[in-house]
Amino acid sequence: MRFEVNGSPVEAEPAPGQVLRTLLREQGHVEVKKGCDSGDCGACTVLLDGRPTHSCLVPAYRAAGRAVTTVSGLDPAVGQAFVDAAAFQCGFCTAGLVTTVAGLGLEQDDDETARLLKGNLCRCTGYRSICDAVARRRNTVDALAGQDAGRSVRSPAAHRIVTGNEPFTLDVPATDLAHLAVLGSPHAHARIVSIDASAALRAPGVIAVLTHEDSPATLFSTARHESRLDDPDDTRVLDPVLRFHGQRVAVVVAESVREASRALSLIEVEYEVLPAVVDPSAAREPGAPLVHGYKGPESRISEPGRNVVAQLHAEMGSVTAALASSAHRVGGTYRTSRVSHAAMETHATRGWLDEDGRLVLRTSTQVPYLVRDEIAHIFDLDPARVRVLTGRVGGGFGGKQELLTEDVVTLAVLRTGRAVQYEMSRRDEFTIVPTRHPVRVEVELGADADGVLTAMRIDVLNNTGAYGNHGPGVMFHGVSESMAVYRCANKRVDAESVYTHTVPSGAFRGYGLGQIIFAIESTMDDLARSVGIDPFELRRRNVVVPGDRLLVVDAEEKGDLDMHSYGLDQCLDLVQAALADRSADLAAPAGTVVGDGMAIAMIATIAPRGHYAEASVRLLDDGRYEAAIGTTEFGNGTTTVHGQLVAQALGTTVDRIVIVQSDTDVAGYDTGAFGSAGVVVAGLALHRAALQLRAKLLSAAAALRDHPSDEPRTWDSSDLTPDAASGVPLTEIARAVPGLAGQGTHDGTPRSVAFNVHGFRVAVDPATGEVTILRSVQAADAGTVLHPEQLRGQIEGGTGQAVGTALYEEMRLDDEGRVTTASFRSYHVPQMVDLPRTEVLFAQTSDGLGPLGAKSMSEAPYNPVAPALANAIRDALGVRPRELPMSAERLWRLLHV
Repeated sequence: MRFEVNGSPVEAEPAPGQVLRTLLREQGHVEVKKGCDSGDCGACTVLLDGRPTHSCLVPAYRAAGRAVTTVSGLDPAVGQAFVDAAAFQCGFCTAGLVTTVAGLGLEQDDDETARLLKGNLCRCTGYRSICDAVARRRNTVDALAGQDAGRSVRSPAAHRIVTGNEPFTLDVPATDLAHLAVLGSPHAHARIVSIDASAALRAPGVIAVLTHEDSPATLFSTARHESRLDDPDDTRVLDPVLRFHGQRVAVVVAESVREASRALSLIEVEYEVLPAVVDPSAAREPGAPLVHGYKGPESRISEPGRNVVAQLHAEMGSVTAALASSAHRVGGTYRTSRVSHAAMETHATRGWLDEDGRLVLRTSTQVPYLVRDEIAHIFDLDPARVRVLTGRVGGGFGGKQELLTEDVVTLAVLRTGRAVQYEMSRRDEFTIVPTRHPVRVEVELGADADGVLTAMRIDVLNNTGAYGNHGPGVMFHGVSESMAVYRCANKRVDAESVYTHTVPSGAFRGYGLGQIIFAIESTMDDLARSVGIDPFELRRRNVVVPGDRLLVVDAEEKGDLDMHSYGLDQCLDLVQAALADRSADLAAPAGTVVGDGMAIAMIATIAPRGHYAEASVRLLDDGRYEAAIGTTEFGNGTTTVHGQLVAQALGTTVDRIVIVQSDTDVAGYDTGAFGSAGVVVAGLALHRAALQLRAKLLSAAAALRDHPSDEPRTWDSSDLTPDAASGVPLTEIARAVPGLAGQGTHDGTPRSVAFNVHGFRVAVDPATGEVTILRSVQAADAGTVLHPEQLRGQIEGGTGQAVGTALYEEMRLDDEGRVTTASFRSYHVPQMVDLPRTEVLFAQTSDGLGPLGAKSMSEAPYNPVAPALANAIRDALGVRPRELPMSAERLWRLLHV
């Protein structure tokens, strides 16, 4: 078959049933991405004879004689508009968006853009910056030597991303590559009696079939933290006992994905079906089927005989007595749903043995060093014999703080000696990848006549699913800052994280805080109504202020978390003032009722119990600098900020900083990109390294001044600063002192807190339950803002994701624990038309711990959004919604049933 790609002739023979997307990637056009393979996300968009087309839906043979244009073949003007607007974060969806915009010739207003781009999903940005790109609004500035920190400079990867040339996990060439397919369990709970793989082994292209008999016996957790003891060891690579629908039963390794997938149906498995429990309340009852009941203390499960992986029952003061004497007493029960991370790049790993026999894993992870260490633990390998690296990762949100593909690829590589690749499908992402924890929260608050809190009580039930990955951490963190943000002498927490025979839950942006804050902040709104005061004023009377200790349920608590800056008061003022000005509101649709709502959130800027980073910055021979850091870039924007921090310290521009990162062979140890630690831990380590190098450079320059040289003392953009080094070129310093470098570290302690306040004005149609957001405002206490546009995008993206959680997104399971929403088509990730333009405001603070006074802000924006929206809906309807998502159907039933 002959066709044309980007003006060049191509001759290829498609396989039967092959689609254009995979054919193009086989031809080396890796700029064509896989987001869903069902035509729902637009990541694979190409122009087919000039028309935007989802290439995953087009049979490859239909391209015969036609012209295909990928993002790499477009007029660069559209891509440049995305560069100027900073219209991407992880960038995985960007190639498809740029191609769609170019094909449609878009230069429309924002409403028209939103309508025409409804077929393109972005999980990171919140879409505002994409609208800005279409409208040719410029949000970035040119670099200035020594002045880039605090300015919206362009990302170093921007041009590569908008042209599709930035390599994501599977975008690098490979030869002699085998592929892996997984047979999933058809039962929620079963024991494998026997497996007959003989027919599969005889199938064309099959190299191996691996079962639990091939698996290491080592128990581990897919969750990754600095201490592997934080999570229960309850998982095996392949287990003879299956605990949720879709869990791995067997693995086929074959020469192609097609051959591996076809061979799955030839594996004969005999199962002993066991009783299952899918409701977390029932799972705690006597006689309930046990998920991990036989496991011992070495697995660190709190009560395996009651299906409880972790629990906290603690009290400060006397809540019962305080509630009994309170002038006001309010409460309620709240429920949040399962939510999919829906990162546009699915989980994927490619593994091989290098020429020295070392295991190498290129994988889509947020935590390459933690993956390396756990793979070594599971397979009894020397960590020095394992290398883990990432390219740019296409979104994470906590979902890639797990070990989900690397273990089974390692097993396949070690058993076959072949290079092996495993790429999850979008269906896999919905059915077997851990989700946000669904949570039931009971809240009761007491206050005196003035609205000052006298008692706080919460009872929390987390459904951690079939495995306990992140179950303890999400539970403990969820009840922490959500309670500690309020001053109250009497507090009680009863919380349990419970196993069920359902898809596991895991880490997700906010890490448990979003669910608990939804319940507490909704109840605080009810308390404001009971007292008869403004909800902003109620918070002012009760929030912690400088000098207060951050207490949950232990009056003697002494930790490393404190307020090293404070901007909550400013955030409250900023949002209240913004909502008071109605000039920026959208018009309310006819027949709707209007309401306002607000909520607050506090979050630690670093995860507890240690978060480490080792960084180095060295002078290159050409006068540029190389900064080495282990943290991963997945849309969090750390790579850009890291360049800014180094450039600021060295008096240069970000384009002269070469960043090498997220490779266990080329950078120092890094706990990983989670807990929003990329700036405040890794960034601080890099800044320290750059400052150390600066001191060495100045010392070297001073020494060189004392020795004659024929080289002219002229200054250009490659020099440190003319006044600092007195005219000694960096290239001369590099020749005179080879290998000049600085080192920096950070151990993640002490820790500070950040604050966010969100406000909404909404219009709700009582006849349909439909919600229209008229105004969305978030104020953030982010300390020194190192990159205003990027930080604005993080807040907008977190808000957009939270609006999805609040109004649309819900993973549905049937009575047997089987996921029924297994595609973007049945699971409502917000499109551009669904999200408001959020006004982002910054408190003026500078943190005493972060680099140049910055605080982390990747997770924080998510947490106050759902309760603020719920409070606005309550204000409009007069009825309190207590369950997420607050879909139109649920709100209608709230009013009419």
